[in-house]
Amino acid sequence: MITRRTFLRTTSATGLTLAASGLAAPAIAQGAKIKLGYVSPQTGPLAGFAESDAFNIEAFLASDMGREFEVIVKDSQSNPNRAAEVAKELILNDEVNLMLAASTPENTNPVAGVCEGEGIPCITTVAPWQPWFIGQQGNPRDPASWKPFDYAFHYFWGMEDVIRVYTAMWNQLETNKAVGGLFPNDADGNAWGDNDNGLRPGLDAAGYALTNPGSFQNLTDDFSSQINAFKAANTDIITGVLIPPDFTTFWNQLRQQGVNPKVVTVAKALLFPQSVETLGAAGHNLSSEVWWTPSHPFASTLTGQSSADLAAAFTAKTGRPWTQPIGFVHSLFEVAANVMGRAGDVTDGDAVAEAIATTDLETIVGKVAWNGAGVPEFAARNVCKTPLTGGQWRMKDGGGYDLVIVENGGATEIPTGGTMEALS
Repeated sequence: MITRRTFLRTTSATGLTLAASGLAAPAIAQGAKIKLGYVSPQTGPLAGFAESDAFNIEAFLASDMGREFEVIVKDSQSNPNRAAEVAKELILNDEVNLMLAASTPENTNPVAGVCEGEGIPCITTVAPWQPWFIGQQGNPRDPASWKPFDYAFHYFWGMEDVIRVYTAMWNQLETNKAVGGLFPNDADGNAWGDNDNGLRPGLDAAGYALTNPGSFQNLTDDFSSQINAFKAANTDIITGVLIPPDFTTFWNQLRQQGVNPKVVTVAKALLFPQSVETLGAAGHNLSSEVWWTPSHPFASTLTGQSSADLAAAFTAKTGRPWTQPIGFVHSLFEVAANVMGRAGDVTDGDAVAEAIATTDLETIVGKVAWNGAGVPEFAARNVCKTPLTGGQWRMKDGGGYDLVIVENGGATEIPTGGTMEALS
């Protein structure tokens, strides 16, 4: 049982409670706190996404918000069933006023689904919007049946953005435009590999031919069938969306078989420096989408820090290199503070949901506003898009890797640091 006290911090595999005092909040009992629930994968194969959670929550609670907040954090253990279970605990036992969740559809979707069913406002991020929105529809195969949500809201980029970024990176090199795809049997993999709503239509339109050998289970130890299919198709390019341990297994097996693609651009697995560092020299010039870096020209509404300042503060406090989720986890609490400051009665779920829907905030990851910009009409109420660029990991002379932005056509305000290079 998690105890709620000001400044109390207790950690376990199931939860972490953090609280801070501020000015008395309107429309809430004297001495009470505005309760935020937060669900993230702190353990398991997706734990890299949650590395900055404690850092960001402490920074949020230390900022001058003008209200009292309590943040109750639950570990999904990288398991969708567990994510749904702890979301219910936060709603029924902890009676949170607003739910936050981040980091892949395995985490965001079950949390948002529980909140929608219980009438609890929820904000999620760090998952492409199609797996989040379409994946929660009663019949994902029937667009005519898709309907907006009343309480669940999401911000991130979409498949159309990653297709644009990937093809723009690949267009910088001479290739045969044959692409091999790696799509696991999970929410991300099924969305990315979907013939109608995934990568294929956009790649076809850009002149790239996708070979999809079929889905596989996460934490597989044998990629022989995928590698053989890529050999048969003479693929110059390999892409997909993998958890970090699966990419390491695949990459090692591919190299053992002497297969040398010109480009490897993989989502999820190649977001984190530690994932690339484990590959040694074999990580040089691997590429992925880039959603936040210290060079992004945005600042925090909580602390006033620039993106560079926030990344430097994380490294100073933890001794770890910056990672992309730092910015987005920080931004979740920016949005939460802004929403609860405008909601009036923070105990009224409908009032909080309406405050989310009318958000218009410049955050550390860019503008967050559910105004329908760049989003199909069926998702316009619930989805907000943020900028996306593309980058490559480059070995540094002194060891380690830098992530260099090599494509910014859809977000020219974010500077590039180089151009695309083929794998050696």
